[in-house]
Amino acid sequence: MSAAKALYDEDFYLWTQRAAELLRAGRLEQVDLENVAEEIEGLGRSDKREVRSRLKVLLVHLLKCHHSTEEPSRSWLITIRNQRSEIRALIEESPSLKGLVPELIAQAYQDAAELAAYEMNLPREPFPASCPFTEAEILDDSFIPGRLPG
Repeated sequence: MSAAKALYDEDFYLWTQRAAELLRAGRLEQVDLENVAEEIEGLGRSDKREVRSRLKVLLVHLLKCHHSTEEPSRSWLITIRNQRSEIRALIEESPSLKGLVPELIAQAYQDAAELAAYEMNLPREPFPASCPFTEAEILDDSFIPGRLPG
């Protein structure tokens, strides 16, 4: 095992600093390229996971607004606004994430529906099997779903 690879396991922060120094100096033969590539991929996965997580929180609150018998609470509305803002910022920093939003909504929706049902003390059945909101509605700052009739 090379010294750079050993350092990766022993002191990650120091490994990052040395790897950056070596890259800037053009000393690629000394760089732990395998772990550098893995970390770069991890950064992309992290942003994707963050968008999915924020969509889940956003969907929970949209579903609660939609299924509540009362007006949405101010805290729900603040959470909705905050999640949309953070999702927008992530997509602005990494525009290619925008193309993943439909897939991430589909992935996040099942967890969101279960959590919304649990938080509202409702069975899962009232919540549709797939997301009832369009991508445009989910990301639209002015969209707050109305209550279901009856």
